[in-house]
Amino acid sequence: MEMSKAELASAAAVTGSQTQELMGAEVLVKALQAEGVQYVWGYPGGAVLYIYDAFYKQDTIQHVLVRHEQAAVHAADGYARATGEVGVALVTSGPGLTNAVTGIATAYMDSIPMVIISGQVPTAAIGLDAFQECDTVGITRPIVKHNFLVKDPKDLAMTMKKAFHIARSGRPGPVVVDVPKDVSFKKVNYSGYPDKIEMRSYNPVRKGHGGQIRKALQLLLSAKRPYIYTGGGVLLGNATNELRALVDMLGYPVTNTLMGLGAYPASDRKFLGMLGMHGTIEANNAMQNCDVLLAVGARFDDRVIGNPKHFAQNERKIIHVDIDPSSISKRVKVDIPIVGDVKEVLTELISMIKESSVKPDGAALAGWWDTIEGWRSKDCLKYDRGNKDVIKPQHVVETLWNMTKGTDTYITSDVGQHQMWAAQYYRFDEPRRWINSGGLGTMGVGIPYAMGIKLAKPEAEVFCVTGEGSVQMCIQELSTCLQYNTPIKIVSLNNRYLGMVRQWQEIEYSGRYSHSYMDALPNFVKLAEAYGHVGMLIERPQDVEPALREARKLKDRTVFMDFRTDPTENVFPMVKAGMGITEMLLGSEDL
Repeated sequence: MEMSKAELASAAAVTGSQTQELMGAEVLVKALQAEGVQYVWGYPGGAVLYIYDAFYKQDTIQHVLVRHEQAAVHAADGYARATGEVGVALVTSGPGLTNAVTGIATAYMDSIPMVIISGQVPTAAIGLDAFQECDTVGITRPIVKHNFLVKDPKDLAMTMKKAFHIARSGRPGPVVVDVPKDVSFKKVNYSGYPDKIEMRSYNPVRKGHGGQIRKALQLLLSAKRPYIYTGGGVLLGNATNELRALVDMLGYPVTNTLMGLGAYPASDRKFLGMLGMHGTIEANNAMQNCDVLLAVGARFDDRVIGNPKHFAQNERKIIHVDIDPSSISKRVKVDIPIVGDVKEVLTELISMIKESSVKPDGAALAGWWDTIEGWRSKDCLKYDRGNKDVIKPQHVVETLWNMTKGTDTYITSDVGQHQMWAAQYYRFDEPRRWINSGGLGTMGVGIPYAMGIKLAKPEAEVFCVTGEGSVQMCIQELSTCLQYNTPIKIVSLNNRYLGMVRQWQEIEYSGRYSHSYMDALPNFVKLAEAYGHVGMLIERPQDVEPALREARKLKDRTVFMDFRTDPTENVFPMVKAGMGITEMLLGSEDL
């Protein structure tokens, strides 16, 4: 099934000046082959049947039939996050597209490179309220990097070339290509896929300004209390090696956002843990009290810095490196903006440090580290590890980490308390191993993400850490897992509540638990078995490790582990809405 990029390109090209008469749908498939696409996740419908017919006639791209269009986009998204390649999804017109909107918005918020192909009613019917018609361009405009409506099959090849180029370059993002049904069946002379693309209106800057990088160098080396703050842009820009080299060279403390975990090894002492709303004391206090902050591929969002006015109380110099100029000084005014590809900018910065005769102030840095170690000594992630009566959710994640650390393992999550516990207690040492929805906070992504990753990385172990609320949003994809043999392991931290909602209701709404308790849950063991998988019910702390070991032994089976966890457990530390990042609740004693 797997072909080299050269073979795929050859499959899509036409030699010399020879031309072929092809249907638009066939041109579309040729374009996907030329781009090296191996998997497409989708769901058929009337407007895309010619495209599906073209897929039937080829064997280099595997189409994965999901059970809901939202899952198609999520699975392609998970594939893209884990591999760095462009994920591709295919949906039909009308409800096919509207079902995909949540997945598109999820990818957009986290800057994930994707191409979503949507069917459309015939061009002559557009605007006439035809069956299964919707304004795809209008609906998706706010949640895509760009979108196209193809009105002529002659434009298909070039449009696809542009779509992939836009999706993967600059700040990545999803691109929608809307294909009317008549465009897919009309014939056109095809003379090969374009080998290059030039777009005058779109030229993202890659190389950072040398003068600005030099200023940043001077500021960094003169710092008394330096801090390096990195986000998902380091992973998207494949700049983890450069980040690690920089941190190790300088000896400065470093933190990652939720989306940046794994960019720097969590097991390294220089890593202070995740920062933000559920970040560690040491990470948040260092952010507030540093005198020079190097921000790389991060955007100072509300979950990271809390109240901007509180953040601005302490004077500090900020260097901000990002590929997207619109992200710089958007929420926090910075002193040295550097627009450019983070890998290239960090490479140049490292080169300048090597050439510089100036070294960091060792005495000041030692004092700064003493302060940080004082914060770290408070052990803000402690919990009742000795509890023998009820399963603590943190214990499940920690046990999983101890069991799989050092192995080729990917962790996906849904959204809620379980997501935060996974981020806090699974210590990611490698990039692109932590796959979750950060910006949009989308429940239901966990299983589709895991499916997409397992296809891309069949030899790796893939665990989906979820909750009994989130998992039901796309649970029908257990059927897809069986059909396409993607044996994932589902770790459901089942506390019978919409846990994060319950936590906020306890803290902010005086314990008025409005519609956050689930009192009609399915039997997940039987449900997993009904889908052809293995189900496990785990109710005692002493059974956590044996259950995980047993599930790992079942390498060729999808296993659903229903861990009945403490329904009263909350995620700490926690920064309440509107508070500063150092104004943390550390446990129930603070409530």
